[in-house]
Amino acid sequence: MRTKSAIVVGLAAAAALAASVPALAAPAHEAPRRNCPQLDTKLPWAGDNRARLQKMIDERGTCSGKNGPRPVAAFDWDNTVVKNDITDATLAWALQHDKILRPKSWKGTSAWLTPAADKALTKACGTSVPVGRPLPTSKNTACTDEIFEIREKSQTMAGEAAFAGDWNHRRTVPAYGWIPQLFAGHTPAALTSFARQARAEQLAAPVGTKQTVGTHTIAGYIRYYDQQKDLIRTLKAAGFDVYIVSASSEPIAEAWSSGVGLDRKHTIGIRSITEHGRLTTALKGCGGVETGRGDALPYMDGKRCMINQEIFKIKGAKAWQQQDFKHRIALGAGDADTDVTFVNDATGAHVAINRNKSELMCRAYDDADGRWVANPMFIDPMPRKSGTYPCSTTGATAADGTKVPVRRADGSVIPDQADKAF
Repeated sequence: MRTKSAIVVGLAAAAALAASVPALAAPAHEAPRRNCPQLDTKLPWAGDNRARLQKMIDERGTCSGKNGPRPVAAFDWDNTVVKNDITDATLAWALQHDKILRPKSWKGTSAWLTPAADKALTKACGTSVPVGRPLPTSKNTACTDEIFEIREKSQTMAGEAAFAGDWNHRRTVPAYGWIPQLFAGHTPAALTSFARQARAEQLAAPVGTKQTVGTHTIAGYIRYYDQQKDLIRTLKAAGFDVYIVSASSEPIAEAWSSGVGLDRKHTIGIRSITEHGRLTTALKGCGGVETGRGDALPYMDGKRCMINQEIFKIKGAKAWQQQDFKHRIALGAGDADTDVTFVNDATGAHVAINRNKSELMCRAYDDADGRWVANPMFIDPMPRKSGTYPCSTTGATAADGTKVPVRRADGSVIPDQADKAF
């Protein structure tokens, strides 16, 4: 039988032995975590959103220690990565600098343009300028007003509908396609140049600046969100493949995306067909939808299609469907119902910048998978919505344009949600 003193001696010897043996190294997948790319802690996010995004980056990025294809992150642009709208800014600059070329016929600019809009544009913009030559929109307020009213409200200055006919309301909207169609006759490089010049003016203007286009008053400044620039930087450093998927004309989006370190290959927008190096009114399709009038834009379900087709190389009608886990983005970020489908497809984090858009915020606040990150706009945020979002009745838009309830993947209806991202 061992004495008490022998036990003490034995324990001391064991402790000495343990001290002389190097500790076992931590598992390889844990070692890099101390040096994982980190989001800037000085940039404010609402609540614990930064921590939740950091957790996802650590889990899905290079610090996870997992091998395989690079995870993909996709961001909408306007009011998601920047404050305000780059298409509005570019169109305003073009109108102020006489860069819209007179079309042979206004009706030919869009298959959905109504006779009322054709008549209003023809009357306001005149027929004295030769076809293909610049319209004097910097001086012709009536012409500028008709163009911008159609862009902004899909109606003429007299209040008549500017677009009519049939289209899938979850795949396209004629007013979005009409902007790249207005620039037909220019080269893609010229349109990018217009956008860059507008960009310089918008970034130089103080926050809160307004500008007048015709008699329309719109935002006169744009700013990159520091938080989103930092998120994109961190994602790239952690091995993510990051893309912009915008409903702006692609040459316009390309003028801005370099500001967050993304190149043309990682910038997806509305793609115009070119002839002899110049833009035409024909727009490229997606997922088996033919190229032509613009039936399949990077808009709502069309953004999913473009991601599946252009990033994951899924062709044909299958590109419209939600894919398996390995063929879906890890992070999706948007601010509007036009982004809801692709943001909802994300498997790691759904970032919803709150502009009080019903379908997006219904899904964000329902938080079905616990991975939704709802955050107010980083500059001049929208006020808290009074009442609730009408998720259970009219929160979503159907393909025929009617308003319907927002449903989960299992078909159940999301109940009305209060605005909580403050």
